[in-house]
Amino acid sequence: MDYLLKKYLPQIEFSSYEEFHDKFKINVPENFNFGYDVVDAWAEAEPEKRALLWVNEENEEHTFTFTDIKRLSNKVANFFKSLGLKKGDVVMMILRRRWEYWVCATALHKLGVILIPATLQLTKKDIVFRGNAAKVKAMVCVDDPFVVSQVEASAPEIPTLQNKILVGEKREGWLDLHEEMEKFSDVLPRPTGDEATRWDDVMLVYFTSGTTGMPKLVQHNFAHPLGHIVTAKYWQHVEENRLHMSVSDSGWAKFGWGKIYGQWLCGATIFCYDMVGRFNPNHLLEKVEKYQVTTFCVPPTMYRFMLQEDLSKFDLSCLHHCATAGEPLNPEVVKQWKEKTGHQIYEGFGQTEGPVLMANFGSEWFEPKQGATGKPNPLFDIQLLDADGNVCEDGEEGSLTIMDVKHHPPVGLFTGYYKNPELTEEKLGGIGYNTGDMLWRDSDGYYRFVGRNDDVIKCSGYRIGPFEVESALVAHDAVVECAITGAPDPIRGQVVKATVVLAKGYTPSPELTKELQSHVKKMTAPYKYPRIIEYVDELPKTVGGKIKRAQIRKTDEDAFGKGETK
Repeated sequence: MDYLLKKYLPQIEFSSYEEFHDKFKINVPENFNFGYDVVDAWAEAEPEKRALLWVNEENEEHTFTFTDIKRLSNKVANFFKSLGLKKGDVVMMILRRRWEYWVCATALHKLGVILIPATLQLTKKDIVFRGNAAKVKAMVCVDDPFVVSQVEASAPEIPTLQNKILVGEKREGWLDLHEEMEKFSDVLPRPTGDEATRWDDVMLVYFTSGTTGMPKLVQHNFAHPLGHIVTAKYWQHVEENRLHMSVSDSGWAKFGWGKIYGQWLCGATIFCYDMVGRFNPNHLLEKVEKYQVTTFCVPPTMYRFMLQEDLSKFDLSCLHHCATAGEPLNPEVVKQWKEKTGHQIYEGFGQTEGPVLMANFGSEWFEPKQGATGKPNPLFDIQLLDADGNVCEDGEEGSLTIMDVKHHPPVGLFTGYYKNPELTEEKLGGIGYNTGDMLWRDSDGYYRFVGRNDDVIKCSGYRIGPFEVESALVAHDAVVECAITGAPDPIRGQVVKATVVLAKGYTPSPELTKELQSHVKKMTAPYKYPRIIEYVDELPKTVGGKIKRAQIRKTDEDAFGKGETK
């Protein structure tokens, strides 16, 4: 047990959160490379150890051992080398949840070629921006008609793009991944000299899905996977040789959080359900039951929609640990999930810029508190700072800041913005990295999320965090999910507005609006109730699944006129 972790952790087991916080440390070898030191290391130590169990909606099923991933990634790496790809070059992958992602990612890491994961929802404009911003040399894509059409339209406007590689049907102008990789050897000597990777070389670049402005190029180095040991072992509680399921498209950092790095370091088997199209909660629950998934991590929205189904139809006794991240988790969802399944949901919090930053790490260390995000990851010196840069006292709202990252960069945290030293210095060159998230800490050391700094509502001199009001609303049976924003008001500056998706069996009406407003008044301070409620079929979200509150605010400004927000 913990075969690989013993190489990197001086101490693995801790009797309390306090001991974990004080003594946890990661030793980073100078030449650490995830492909060789994790995938190939497992293949050598336990040749038949399962790495990945992949299924799709057509009931195709493939199981891969670490030996399989080693062999296939070596063939793909040799194919990539034949195209002239080398350390420091950039490849973008749009592969949904195809099993080939794990093979290609491992191959790129072995070569030191920088990987950019991307979602299949990108349009031509998105792809052209990303391709030119990162000087992409090759793209590896799933054979999806929309993806293919957008990449083909983009290619002439990306001068650095030399090769388009396809997973699926053969197409003119594309190289066939499966056909090409079979031409090459499954032996790949570890690079040496200038071709070898160091822990501080750039390994991975994510484009953030910001709700405003153009995406930024967040870069991670080769030590980044080691930071996800905390994500996988101590928050998600993955178990060696058991199935772990996180739900995410491969284009997002959540995939790195839950479907490859920390999980394979811990020796868990990744279970992937390659969903296509609209999320079907029944199909997901069927897979959990059929394949006996042990540890489970899905976004809060998925928990909400699963709770709309008859959970008694499913035997979920296989589950040992349930987690969530991506959006704040409303207490009512936790309550209902535990009542209906017997399982606590353990929330984690973080960003594309790092591994989990804080979490409810498990009841053996501390019991989760209702509405609390948890406690800090020991890899980071986390402080809450006020607008003047002073450390906040308990009970005071402040901006979550990771201190002194310039001189002591923590393992797992991003190292800057790719090809943008000015922005890197702006964000990381001061006293710390300000995440832009507003939280407060209670007297027991639990942190509570208020909202993004831009999302906090200023109404008649009060500061109102959207999360508390959203949590109150979703506690009502009529509400599946909602977004709380500030709408312009000529007298109050802003008023609280709720954009609401109703549960099955409910329809909008003035009576329901009054009922929801009264409900919020009973659950929070009365001044926080939503004076405006708008009913919608679905909330506007980024391609990464986060609610576009900025878009709602912009629409309201256009509709109501811009109000003073002093």
